[in-house]
Amino acid sequence: MQSVAVTTPFGRRSMTLAMLSTQLEATEIDSRKTIDKWKLFRTIYEARGPLGVSDRTLAVLNALLSFYPKTELGEDNSLVVFPSNAQLSMRTHGMAGTTLRRHLAALVEAGLIIRKDSPNGKRYARKGRAGDAREAFGFNLAPLLARSEEIERLAAECIAERQQLRWLKEQLSLCRRDIAKLIEAAEEAEVPSDWADVQAQFDSISLCLPRSASQQEIERVLSELDNLRQTIVNCLKTFAKTEKVVAIEHQNGGHIQNSDINSKIESEAIVDRDTEKTSISSLVTPNQHDAPLNVVLKACPEIAFYGPAGTITTWNDLLRASSVVQKIFAIGESAYHRACEVIGPKGTAVIIACMLERADQINSPGGYLCDLTRKAERREFSLAPMLNALMRAKAEKERTSPIPDRSLAPNADATPVSVKDLRCRIAQSEQQPAIWSTIAHRGTSSALPNHRR
Repeated sequence: MQSVAVTTPFGRRSMTLAMLSTQLEATEIDSRKTIDKWKLFRTIYEARGPLGVSDRTLAVLNALLSFYPKTELGEDNSLVVFPSNAQLSMRTHGMAGTTLRRHLAALVEAGLIIRKDSPNGKRYARKGRAGDAREAFGFNLAPLLARSEEIERLAAECIAERQQLRWLKEQLSLCRRDIAKLIEAAEEAEVPSDWADVQAQFDSISLCLPRSASQQEIERVLSELDNLRQTIVNCLKTFAKTEKVVAIEHQNGGHIQNSDINSKIESEAIVDRDTEKTSISSLVTPNQHDAPLNVVLKACPEIAFYGPAGTITTWNDLLRASSVVQKIFAIGESAYHRACEVIGPKGTAVIIACMLERADQINSPGGYLCDLTRKAERREFSLAPMLNALMRAKAEKERTSPIPDRSLAPNADATPVSVKDLRCRIAQSEQQPAIWSTIAHRGTSSALPNHRR
């Protein structure tokens, strides 16, 4: 192993402990260790950030390596190169002398080379009788060989970090594109939500990212945008399920037949309360959270004021109206989406319509909806009793209200409709199941005695 003596710099340049540590480390090189100098230079270029050297500094190091006579750096040959400033300037494509000295000092400070100054500060080699260089003064490249493993490790970390940063930027671009196009698609499909507010959130998050962002800043913004994208996807997924249910009902609506509607109405009108509850639980299956639209609107007329143009004619209108009422009630998006998953979009819309009818009796609409959702998960909830209660309350209110003067009614001269005909019209309007016919019948028949008076 070649012994490298500790040297101090020439002139007014001071000696530092870092320089001493680099020289001592260079004396512990394995004599059998060799490494390709150009491969090592490319590794140093990859790890230039942690090493604290610039591109121009590496250009000077490249010139110094070019003066080493062999491709493999090793202890077999002297690791000291001694080019003049003029030769270095030529191989660095005309770099000025002051700039050259500054970058040489940067290489020494980074611990990549060691100055081995002669007594007069000049660079030269003293040759022996055989013509070989016995001792040389200039720049010792031994630290490159001693720190090769450390440099390779730093380069691998830099490459991995750079690849991770590139991947994060790709994901950020994809997430931005997804959100922009999903918002555009939702607005075109008229999905009920405040998309202007969603767009404002998207813009505010995107503007927080600086032009030269670090990996931590990109990860933070990407996390926020990913959460926003997931919220939009959940909203669109719920709307798509609703549209599919409505389309299936429109497709299958004409095939529902009931040839014994009148007899069921007459028989269900005389059953006792316990028998009626049993029949309701059996007839509501397989989906306990569906109801005919006309029954819902009859039990919950207030919801119509929040529909498009102040009317509701389809299930889609009811879903949009319930979305408006949901925001008025300040029901959280998570609670609303959870109810849609458990009860279904239509069932959730019916519940919100019923809550609107009883708004003066419900202190916490969000908590009330969560409680009904939990009951539905345990199969302890059905829409039928809720609509039944509203129909009974309306019938009781009409029964106890003052009898209107028929002479003041605009249709006082109209032909009276018999009770039997009215029941048949209600039952046949949507060809609904017997249970919902019973609900409609109960609300109508309760109001008829007032007219008999």
